[in-house]
Amino acid sequence: MSQAYILTLSCPDRLGLVHAVSGFLLEHGANIEEAAQYNDHATGLFFMRVQFACGEHDTATLRARLQEFGQPLQMELKLHERDAPMRTVIMVSREGHCLNDLLFRVKSGLLPIQVAAIISNHRDFYQLAASYNIPFHHVPVTAATKAQAEARQYEIIQAEGAELVVLARYMQVLSDDLCKKLAGRAINIHHSFLPSFKGAKPYYQAHDRGVKLIGATAHYVTADLDEGPIIEQDVARADHTDTVEDLTARGRDTESLVLARAVKWHSEHRVLPNGHKTVVFR
Repeated sequence: MSQAYILTLSCPDRLGLVHAVSGFLLEHGANIEEAAQYNDHATGLFFMRVQFACGEHDTATLRARLQEFGQPLQMELKLHERDAPMRTVIMVSREGHCLNDLLFRVKSGLLPIQVAAIISNHRDFYQLAASYNIPFHHVPVTAATKAQAEARQYEIIQAEGAELVVLARYMQVLSDDLCKKLAGRAINIHHSFLPSFKGAKPYYQAHDRGVKLIGATAHYVTADLDEGPIIEQDVARADHTDTVEDLTARGRDTESLVLARAVKWHSEHRVLPNGHKTVVFR
């Protein structure tokens, strides 16, 4: 029986890297099913994602041999079992459009993730979680209890073995400490009016200024608020006939779509970090 894998890597660019990787896989009885690569001339880095099937070795042995292969080439390598759903914890506050969309996509087999738990600072969506048979954790957050709340949230994330944390309109700013603990495995979604329209009621502000485009941004969480590496963005047009309610509804749809794409690409190991940016093999 062949095991399907996904290999992702990055390293300083040089001649023969594609040949070296494909040659290594051939030597180990692997059949390449999908491959993509990118040379960033600005940074001198090479990025690659390869999906392949291999029946000769167990995962631990193959991973060890890949590390030996990549070390002289200064490769940062990651090997994933393709069919293993990514264990995920979703965090949400009182706006449930992204949460509802993600749960439906998972149930429909459209997202390769396993939602292990939902964490919220409100109780609004405990019934929605129960309808999908997903554990719901109510962790209230105040200025006075923020440290204790985040400690509890991280405890849940670790206990569930979460590889991914999705902030599906979780309206609390994470501390620098929690951002560092979740580095590279936490995705946030927000409207794309920043930095023009900050604070409360951004769609009201946008409507007041007569914007013609509304959008959404999904990015990795970092200690720099809403400035992490961008994974996906999209826009929708607006015109003078749109009400605030029209803009808000269209914005929610765009947020849901953009977040779903970002989660899908991350869970399929299509997103590779590139400094303050990302390489996305769609």
